[in-house]
Amino acid sequence: MSSETTGITYPEGFSASGITAGLKASGTPDLALVRNNGPRFDAAAVFTSNRVAAAPVHWSRQVISDGRADAVVLNSGGANACTGAEGFTNTHTTAEHVAKVLGVSSGDVLVCSTGLIGEQLPMDKILPGIDAAAAALDTGNEFDGGAAAATAIMTTDTVSKQANFTGSGYRIGAMAKGAGMLAPGLATMLVVITTDAVLSPEELDAALREATRVSFDRADSDGCMSTNDTVILLASGASGTTPDSSEFAAGLAEICIELAKALISDAEGAAHEITIRTFNAATEDEAVEVSRTVARSNLFKTAIFGQDPNWGRVLSAVGTTQAAFEPDDLNVSINGVQVCRNGGVGEDRNLVDLTGRNVLVEIDLNAGTDEASLWTNDLTHDYVHENSAYSS
Repeated sequence: MSSETTGITYPEGFSASGITAGLKASGTPDLALVRNNGPRFDAAAVFTSNRVAAAPVHWSRQVISDGRADAVVLNSGGANACTGAEGFTNTHTTAEHVAKVLGVSSGDVLVCSTGLIGEQLPMDKILPGIDAAAAALDTGNEFDGGAAAATAIMTTDTVSKQANFTGSGYRIGAMAKGAGMLAPGLATMLVVITTDAVLSPEELDAALREATRVSFDRADSDGCMSTNDTVILLASGASGTTPDSSEFAAGLAEICIELAKALISDAEGAAHEITIRTFNAATEDEAVEVSRTVARSNLFKTAIFGQDPNWGRVLSAVGTTQAAFEPDDLNVSINGVQVCRNGGVGEDRNLVDLTGRNVLVEIDLNAGTDEASLWTNDLTHDYVHENSAYSS
């Protein structure tokens, strides 16, 4: 493995590639392949909670049920969602072709797709693309397959997204895509995480669910939930190291939080990246509810876009939640200026500087000791333009 490999090829035991199969009119890379070379093939995954789930989600849920996965194939340029029996057959065919090329079982091949909903995938391009991606797995150390794969899964993303973590005798690497339709369960994204640690499928599943709970589930760009969300964790065991469970969980969460923030940073049309921290809540769940409700307020998001620290829009959103609080005990700060104190006027709102890209909104409920932060972005003219023209 090259010392310069990044993302999913950073841990030992993995190879990856990203190629142009011709799925996108732009001619940019659009098909990625990730292979676990072992010696272990343990895996876990979490998927969208959208009831209108894409064919690859249905397939991959079946694949992961036994805790094993040998490979992941991902395409951009088409979601393969709402495509009926033909769409599921195409997913099955894709997995079978990967299995044939790599010499593995199709029941151990995870499939992910992203792009426009409601169109069949061009299988005459997908299948030759898989052949090319498989051939590219063996191009040697001069080729950073992790970086190429991260580029190939991009849709409206403007930059590829990767992250690394070095543990005590093991590594974790990851790649992600997502720039719109970002809302929990899980945010509109595809994420592949790899590790060379020795962990059982049950341990991987527990760590992944906790990591996504505090990361991707708290990235909420526009309140719209995708049909294709998939987060996969593969373990090769190539390091021979069985990590301390708490250290591994912390490292996994660190990577997931880094990528969740990167998704928000690249959100479609965003001019501001906003952290909403709710603290002194009665429970963590109530803190999440308050932060999410504010994040989904179009009035609040447009105010931030207009560089208007309109804290009344924050309070009006908080008031719609079921969280415990007394209205006269609420405090709100924006970028360090306490604009609302005890439910009323605080410091001069004109002291708030919103010219920079990063915004911190802090909501003090004065109702307990728990807290939670959620990441979102403003609502801009560019977001409306990009999404009004997405399929045309």
